[in-house]
Amino acid sequence: MASSFLCLSLLFISLSTADGFKMYMMNHCVFNSTELKDIEYMVSYYYNKIEVTRFDSDVGKFVGYTEYGVRTAEYWNNQPGYLTQLKAEKETVCQHNIGVYYSNILSKSAKPYVRLHSTTPASSQHPAMLVCSVYDFFPSKIKVSWLRDGQEVTSDVTSTEEMADGDWYYQTHCYLGYTPRSGEKISCVVEHASLEKPLITNWDPSSSSFMPKTERYKLAIGASGLLLCLILSLAGFIYYRQRARGRILVPTN
Repeated sequence: MASSFLCLSLLFISLSTADGFKMYMMNHCVFNSTELKDIEYMVSYYYNKIEVTRFDSDVGKFVGYTEYGVRTAEYWNNQPGYLTQLKAEKETVCQHNIGVYYSNILSKSAKPYVRLHSTTPASSQHPAMLVCSVYDFFPSKIKVSWLRDGQEVTSDVTSTEEMADGDWYYQTHCYLGYTPRSGEKISCVVEHASLEKPLITNWDPSSSSFMPKTERYKLAIGASGLLLCLILSLAGFIYYRQRARGRILVPTN
């Protein structure tokens, strides 16, 4: 599931003056495999953050984007030695570095771990919401879905983008809003390049309450009232027994 489009920046040169940033050059490669035919090599020149001219290996020459850039592109396009050098860099620079990335970085993967929990939706037609949080996976491409009694759920599902943690790992969160039913089975399904088969995590209703806060408050108040009644009844029964033991029975004719 690795991304089919990647960009590798190879060179960055900047020139600055006393009054600020003026000019820089960017060399980068766009690729979706290590094959030379799948690599595009570009060299761009910028002035005051505006691209002036660019060499594109797919075009085979420089193209200007400003009046000065057009004149510069025309001049460099008449320098066959420079064009030959740039065309060769597609292989010597791009293909070589891309091979290093594929063997040392892009081919590596880290398995995700999943945490399921429930939350109360801020505004929803459903009283309950499940969250499937997926952490520490690489590469970033991933699919998270829900199963309800073995059938994929396609409605009331929202997901975040894959978020970078800043340490090569990613995380994402998938939300399911629904109305709980007795005896149902709900699962979060994760598909990732690091997994030989989908990772299925079943939701355990006993780990949290499905009830929204208002229903939980009503249940807590009802339980408290019932407990209070039991305590008062027990106290009355004990008081009655104590009074009965101290009572003297007088026979009558």
